[in-house]
Amino acid sequence: MLRLSKKMMFAIEAVLDIAYHAGAEPVQSREITRRQGIPRRYLEHALQHLVRQGILIGVRGPRGGYKLARERRRITVGDIVRVVREMEADSNLIEETQGSELGYQVVRPLWRELQDGLMERLDSLTVEELCTRANQSGIVSEGRRNLDFTI
Repeated sequence: MLRLSKKMMFAIEAVLDIAYHAGAEPVQSREITRRQGIPRRYLEHALQHLVRQGILIGVRGPRGGYKLARERRRITVGDIVRVVREMEADSNLIEETQGSELGYQVVRPLWRELQDGLMERLDSLTVEELCTRANQSGIVSEGRRNLDFTI
């Protein structure tokens, strides 16, 4: 079942933060925690899964952190949601042995249909579009603010 859990929200916010605030250097998890208020234990777990699934790249070292694995316009919110759904899959399964005929024949198919429609919309919404929304909302990008173009 698709629901907006804390993990889901944190993962979307983290990827958006990395995309929006990235400068020349990778974005460190402590910076994401500072800006978004995401507890570090949740954040690190989500970031590791996003790296394993090819959404992010983890950079090691003292100036390490996270970068997008692909261009912002090539990562969708649906991509991020699928990673989190996989993380949460074991703990949120509905018992298939429980339920009524109405549940099996009407409610569950309806719920799957609604989820399919939502996933289609999430697959059409890119991280680039979310960054545009953030910019239009007046949120200042720390990465762009810290860029120095002097020669």
